[in-house]
Amino acid sequence: MLHILKLDLGGIPQSWVNAEEATKHYAEGSISWTLGKPIAVMRGGISRNTGKQSLIELHSIFATKGAARINLFEVIPAITKSKLYRRDQGFCAYCAHHVSELDSEAEHIIPASRGGSYSWMNLVISCRACNQKKGNRTPERAGMSLMYAPYIPSLYEDMILKGRHILADQMEFLTANLPKNSRLIQKIAVSKNHDSPLSDPLRS
Repeated sequence: MLHILKLDLGGIPQSWVNAEEATKHYAEGSISWTLGKPIAVMRGGISRNTGKQSLIELHSIFATKGAARINLFEVIPAITKSKLYRRDQGFCAYCAHHVSELDSEAEHIIPASRGGSYSWMNLVISCRACNQKKGNRTPERAGMSLMYAPYIPSLYEDMILKGRHILADQMEFLTANLPKNSRLIQKIAVSKNHDSPLSDPLRS
């Protein structure tokens, strides 16, 4: 599915939209400016006056008129298992082994039974063996140290985490605004060089 990056007038990411949603913005005249090359052409009806079919070129990034009602910089991104897995890059927080998303588990650092919340700062990816070994204990009680620290993704990191099939110009726009110490920067740099082995992001 085609995903297009929607921004507000100031260039702040708002959401990923599909071609149909983007076309609606173009048709309503609510587009302020665009970035990137056209990635799709939507065809409409035939004009009775000209006999020509209407065409709308969709760009990979567009900004809508007006300011956003909510300051997304003040909103903590919603957490999902998929985004958590991508944040932690598929590495178990206790043994540092890479695990597939299907076999990974969202592990409470402080167990829910002990008041631990389902939040970015209390969740890490774990393999099944480590999750079972830790059980209903804190890492300290279980004698299992965290190999990396959890963190709350920034707005731009969150857009990358929840994006699918992100195009090069979209990724370039988002990475230009990532925090300098973002783990995602290293992962993106590695992914651009398929000949290089994946370095261990948990040790940096």
